[in-house]
Amino acid sequence: MFAKKKETAAPLALTPLEQPRAAAPQAQPQAAPAPARPKPASMFTQGMTIRGDVVGDVEVHLDCVVLGDVKVGKLIIGPNARIEGTVVAQAMEIHGLVIGAVTAQSVRLYGTARVDGDITHEQLAMETGAEFQGRSLKFRRPAPPQPQAQPAPQQAQAYAPQPVPQPAAPPSASQTPYSQVAH
Repeated sequence: MFAKKKETAAPLALTPLEQPRAAAPQAQPQAAPAPARPKPASMFTQGMTIRGDVVGDVEVHLDCVVLGDVKVGKLIIGPNARIEGTVVAQAMEIHGLVIGAVTAQSVRLYGTARVDGDITHEQLAMETGAEFQGRSLKFRRPAPPQPQAQPAPQQAQAYAPQPVPQPAAPPSASQTPYSQVAH
C-alpha cells in the first residue's frame, strides 16, 4: 500500500572543513530583518492606585493615582491622573495633576493640566487654561570638559652651586674720594 521512501542525507548548508574555501558555494544574501515594531505604551487606567515608584525606559500612559516617584522614557499623564512625587521622563505630556518636581527634555502642559512644583526642562509649552505653581528652570546639558593646557615640562638642569654674595666691607679712609684733601 504505502511504499517506504529511501532515506537520503539532507544536503549540508555549511561546507565541511575538509574542502578548500575556494570550492565553497557563494553565500546567498540574507534578507534584511524586519524593522523592530515599536513597543506599545503601558497604560494604567482610572480607578487604580499605585503606591510606590514607577520605573522603566518605556512609554507609559498614566490615568490613575500614583503615590510615589515616576521615572520613564516617555510619559503621558491623563486628565484623571494624580501623581504625588517626583516625575522624570525624556518627553512628557500632562493633562492631569502633578504634585512634585517635574524634569523632562520636553514638557507640554495641556489646558486641563495642573502642576504644583518646579519644572526643569529644555522645552516647555503651555496651553491656555493650564495651571502651574512653581519655578520654570531651564535644563542645560553640561558642556564637555575642555582640556586644560598643561605647562611644558621643565628640562632638568645640572646643579651648579651659585657663589654666595659676601657683605661689602666698609670703605677705608684711603678709598673714599673725599679723604684726600689738599693741605
